[in-house]
Amino acid sequence: ALAPRRGWVFPGLDQRLAAAPALVSVAPPARPYAAAAKTAKKGSRKTKQEETKKKKVTRRWPLMSKPVDDVYLTWYYERPSYDVEEAVGMLKKFQELDFTNPKQYVYINVFLDMALQKKKKVDPFASTVLLPYRFTDEMNKVLVFTENEQEAEIARENGAAVVGGVELIKWILEDEIQVDFYVAVPAIMPKLIPLRSKLKRKYPSTKKNSLGHDIPKMLQLFREGLEYMVEGERLIKTRIARV
Repeated sequence: ALAPRRGWVFPGLDQRLAAAPALVSVAPPARPYAAAAKTAKKGSRKTKQEETKKKKVTRRWPLMSKPVDDVYLTWYYERPSYDVEEAVGMLKKFQELDFTNPKQYVYINVFLDMALQKKKKVDPFASTVLLPYRFTDEMNKVLVFTENEQEAEIARENGAAVVGGVELIKWILEDEIQVDFYVAVPAIMPKLIPLRSKLKRKYPSTKKNSLGHDIPKMLQLFREGLEYMVEGERLIKTRIARV
C-alpha cells in the first residue's frame, strides 16, 4: 500500500519481515529432474516474433482524473486542458510572475489526423500561411525567376530580394545565392529543371502557390507568411503570436 511500484523497500522493513513468525505456506522444493521438452506441433502458426511481441506488452494502469492533495505524482493523473482564452490568460499571468520578456513567442503543437481510407497515411508536407495578424517584423528573402523586364521591375518594387533568369542557376547550384523562398512565372519553368534536385520542396510549383503570374501576391505570401512543417508523422510545431 505504501510503495506504488514493486521493488521499493523502506529501511529496516525487510529485517522486520524476516524476524516475524512465518504465517504463509512454504513453496515445495524444486524437482531434481527436468520435464521432457514438448515437440512443437506442425500445424501451429506461432513464430518467435509473435511470442516476443506478446512478452513486450506492458500493462498500463488508467490515469486518475484529479488529485485529492496538494502533493502528488504528476504521471498518475491526466494532464489538464484549457480553452484558448484561458490558456492565453495563464501565459500572461506566468510572464508577470516570472519577470520574463513580454514579447516572447507563443508556440503551439498541432496534431493532425493523417489517416486515409485508401492509403495508410498522408505523406508529411510543408506549407506557408499568411496569418491575419503579424507578430514579427522579420521579412523572408524571396527570389523571383523571370526574364521579362517589366515583371522584374514589378518584383523589385514589391520587395523581392533577388530577381533574374537562367543566369541565377549556376550561382544557386554553387550556393552563392541563399534565400528563404523561390517563386517563378510559368514561361521560365522549362529552363529551371536543373534546380529541381537542388531546391527540392522549395522548387516553384502551383500546389505551393509559388508559380503564377501574380507576382505581388506571391511575394506578399512568402515574404510575410509563416512556414510550417509536419514533423514525424502528424505533429506541427510552430509559433503563432507573442505574449
